[in-house]
Amino acid sequence: MESQWNQRYSADGFAYGAAPNEFLVSVIDRLPRGPALSLAEGEGRNAVYLAKAGFDVTAVDQSEVGLAKAQAFARDQGVSIKTVQADLRDFVIKPDQWAAIVSIFCHLPETVRASLHSRVSAGLRIRGMFVLEAYTPNQCGRGTGGPPTPDLTVSLADLQNELAGLELLHGCELERHVNEGRYHTGLGSVVQLLASRIV
Repeated sequence: MESQWNQRYSADGFAYGAAPNEFLVSVIDRLPRGPALSLAEGEGRNAVYLAKAGFDVTAVDQSEVGLAKAQAFARDQGVSIKTVQADLRDFVIKPDQWAAIVSIFCHLPETVRASLHSRVSAGLRIRGMFVLEAYTPNQCGRGTGGPPTPDLTVSLADLQNELAGLELLHGCELERHVNEGRYHTGLGSVVQLLASRIV
């Protein structure tokens, strides 16, 4: 899997564009400033955006090629980010550390995702927030982006179950035009979530 992503990120330009995710942009002003963790960050578009907004950003991805491009992009944009190459299956998220955790189109098998979301919930500070956008099972077969099989997608009901310890501030499934690079282009079925740790 790592080689697949290295190959994708080795191409010229940005596989998913250089602009930040639209949902992240829409909620940025609601996020408490401080350390931010971006999961499956890829080439750095969301990490750089968070850094420009005043966050102390750590970007995690399994692709060293993607993270090298993320660092170069950050330097080009005049900001600094920390990058960590890791597999999210066993990536350690320290408890009570993060003001914000961001997961944009991070698609994982259900058991891996549920374990990760447990670590996300514990990793947030009190009043810290989790931002997520991902494709739902309804996306499969559309040819506009996302995983080829539904087992790597996620529904709002799945997320509510996996993140039961967080307060749901916003959660919905919707169709929207996603125009983020070469691989996410066109009408997509997505789930969006903003949740906060209150205890």
